[in-house]
Amino acid sequence: MSENVSNREILHQTALKAPAQSGVYMWKNAEGTIIYVGKAKSLKNRLSSYFSGTKDIKTRLLIQNARSIEYITTNNEYEAFLLENNLIKQHSP
Repeated sequence: MSENVSNREILHQTALKAPAQSGVYMWKNAEGTIIYVGKAKSLKNRLSSYFSGTKDIKTRLLIQNARSIEYITTNNEYEAFLLENNLIKQHSP
């Protein structure tokens, strides 16, 4: 990782590269622990929205503490909803 590229910029690039299909995304901290799970109709649109406009303190802290974003695509929003529910139960972020 380049010294010139901020962690926020790396996360933003990950968001921009996400597919425009439904799925679940997981924010992870430096230890690789899942700190947030969310679902999206369009992963690209949802993840990109974290980096535009003014955000509340909770969102700013999420971005500040995260080191990576991973996502799993699904066939539809309903599958994303079920997967999100299971991941939240499994990881208790």
